[in-house]
Amino acid sequence: MVYDVPEVRGQYVSLGDGWTYLNAHERPQIPQRVATGVARAFRTSTSPLAGSGAPTGSHADHRDGQFEGHLHISAARRAIADLVGGSARAVVLGPSLEALYGMLARAMGPMLRRGSQVLLSNLDRPQLSHQLSQASVNAVWAQPDLATGELPAFQFAELVDPATRLVAFPAAQDLLGTVTPVAEITDMVHEAARSWVLVDATAYACYRPVDMSEWGADIVGVDLARLGGPRIAALVFRDELMLNRLDPVDPMAERGSVEALETPVSEGLAGGVSPLVDHLANLARRGGHQGAGSYGGRRSASRAGWAAGEGSGGGQAGPALSRRERLIYSMGEMSTYLQDLGRDLETFIGSLPSVHILGVSGEAAQGSHNDRVPRISFAVRGVPARTVYQRLLDNGLVTTVTPVTPLVREMGAEEIGGAVTVSLAPFNQDHDIEHLTRVVASLA
Repeated sequence: MVYDVPEVRGQYVSLGDGWTYLNAHERPQIPQRVATGVARAFRTSTSPLAGSGAPTGSHADHRDGQFEGHLHISAARRAIADLVGGSARAVVLGPSLEALYGMLARAMGPMLRRGSQVLLSNLDRPQLSHQLSQASVNAVWAQPDLATGELPAFQFAELVDPATRLVAFPAAQDLLGTVTPVAEITDMVHEAARSWVLVDATAYACYRPVDMSEWGADIVGVDLARLGGPRIAALVFRDELMLNRLDPVDPMAERGSVEALETPVSEGLAGGVSPLVDHLANLARRGGHQGAGSYGGRRSASRAGWAAGEGSGGGQAGPALSRRERLIYSMGEMSTYLQDLGRDLETFIGSLPSVHILGVSGEAAQGSHNDRVPRISFAVRGVPARTVYQRLLDNGLVTTVTPVTPLVREMGAEEIGGAVTVSLAPFNQDHDIEHLTRVVASLA
């Protein structure tokens, strides 16, 4: 099996505009499959659903007043459940993860009485932490290692107590790429308190398959827009019975249902969620072209049959795989490819003498072997971040100026003129890293 980069690139029409996109953390490119799905959903969402075998004229038997848009919402729930390994009946949709975190903070009102606490982390996006910090007068903070950007697990054993009701942190830091030991932390939390663990899987899910049961997480959040999908987000609960403990947002909906907690989302946009997950499940498949060898020869191990009719080389049909199974396989192959590319990114940029990579460069970080997804934020000594960004843009490279979050500030980015964030996407290749390195070297 070869991760076929040319085939993957062909699924992104926008790549033909001449730019080199290295900003997947902020504005990921939208696969053509997603754009087509959204367009179709907007066209059909207001069409009534005809009953099976019913006539299609003005006297058609319509299914209890249901419309096509309801199918787009249902399909979005199933797709997100496949993405994280959860149940579609426990998927709560919303327009953004910030809105859903705010909803959760309000809905947990009965659980967050006087004397209770929430445990947050500066590793999370400030917009998310802010929503949850409003939920309790007693907010406790877990601190990341300022040298490496990782979130040490040991501190949770000290910070969690019987009054802790909610613990929240990301599975991967969206600007630095550090991966959090989620399962280790959730074990500590559940041993110390009857607390819910909320994990933002967004940055992690861009690169690796997510299994919320393996993590032991009670709630998993994911922002589909940051994966190249429509502007829809979701909270997936471990068990739908958890919903009964939350105050409903919609008083007209049945208590304990996902609808009771949702802010309505666009049915048209929801039509792009299932195509997004299908896209991720088909990035790597048996029988791809061999062209990827020209992009560095990054090969991954062959695995079991792909789907019915796509057996191994002997032409025998393999067992049909579910979308969840195909997703795990495909993203596993993508992860192997991008981890190699990410190591090149870190090595080439980090080898430039005037470059400092947050969490990687410096004596305190040397010798650490942190697990990372392929994202870095770097600074060029003596060159303002805005100048670095503009030079890259002038050379066709799209990155972002790193936002000054509390974590980035404490790691000293402002003192050296700010930083630029680079993140890889499924379609990036060796040439992109080489081009980036040459341009940064011209400044360094």
